[in-house]
Amino acid sequence: MKKNLGTTERIIRLIIAALILVLHATGVVSGTLGIILLVLAFIMALTSLLSFCPLYHLFKFSTLKK
Repeated sequence: MKKNLGTTERIIRLIIAALILVLHATGVVSGTLGIILLVLAFIMALTSLLSFCPLYHLFKFSTLKK
């Protein structure tokens, strides 16, 4: 896997994932929407930690500075 996420985007993705987790933990978001957002948060955190986004790879897009 070739990295395709820049540092700024990785940080933004982690912040959004953490925010979703906090919203779910406090009960602001629950039910089906809460589960969907938790899955999305997991995917965002995972792609951020790996510095690789499969969708970016598919469309040959990168935010990584050369």
